[in-house]
Amino acid sequence: MILDKITNLPAAVDTAKKAAESSSDPSWIMHHVLDANSISFGPLGTLNLPHFQLFGIDFSITRDIFIIWVVSAILILLSILAARGYKKSLIPKGLSNLFEIIIEFVRDEIVKPSIGKGYTAYMPYMLTLFFFVLFCNLFGLIPAPNLIVPTGNIAVTAALAGISFIAIQYSGIKSYGFIKYFKNLVPAGMPGWIVVVIIPLELLGLFTKPFALCVRLFANMIAGHIVIFSLVGLIFIMHTVYVAPVSVGFTLFIELLEILVALIQAYIFTMLTALFIGMAKHMEH
Repeated sequence: MILDKITNLPAAVDTAKKAAESSSDPSWIMHHVLDANSISFGPLGTLNLPHFQLFGIDFSITRDIFIIWVVSAILILLSILAARGYKKSLIPKGLSNLFEIIIEFVRDEIVKPSIGKGYTAYMPYMLTLFFFVLFCNLFGLIPAPNLIVPTGNIAVTAALAGISFIAIQYSGIKSYGFIKYFKNLVPAGMPGWIVVVIIPLELLGLFTKPFALCVRLFANMIAGHIVIFSLVGLIFIMHTVYVAPVSVGFTLFIELLEILVALIQAYIFTMLTALFIGMAKHMEH
């Protein structure tokens, strides 16, 4: 009963049993953390997602895409409900109050200090980024079989980092113009031989920032799920029930830790994006 209440454990337990019985390699873990074209709901059955190609390109709806759509729909619904709360009363209550607290935190603690003057133009994107990453992270903690965290897919985090990259370059070009923005990457008055070295490094630095955003979020979110499956698998790999208390205890601890990690990673991703935008927007500092 305890095992069934832990996130993703029904699928993990079933697959772990098969892995132990067949003496197969531990690749069964990757089967549950990688993307797939179906979603298993345990005894309720399996949902097979559409699989199709267009002009030779695979446009199949995968599990992560489906979860992202669900998360987006939930966010839109909650945002509408929170906004309607202000039509009834200017004093926020319930959901509206919760959203206002989070919005003010993002504005006062992340966006305004990092971007500075003109930060209001970036608030819609920064709020969307924070809420989307947070809800995706938390969605992976729902105790249902075969539901993984979308931000544990490097393709998803790469897409988020790519959008942030565009926002960063846009802020710099808007502030200085296209030519002056890239010209400002190299400090004035430097010897010519140093400039030859600095230019490639600065251009490379433009891409390492979003790359760091991508890898940081992906690695932190997928690591927790791999650890959870590994701890549960120990019960069946070692063929003894005596390891169960230790395995389940550590799994519960990791689950609680994952909640904190989900909040921290949403904060870090948003904060670093705002910081990089502020660096591009105010290069003189």
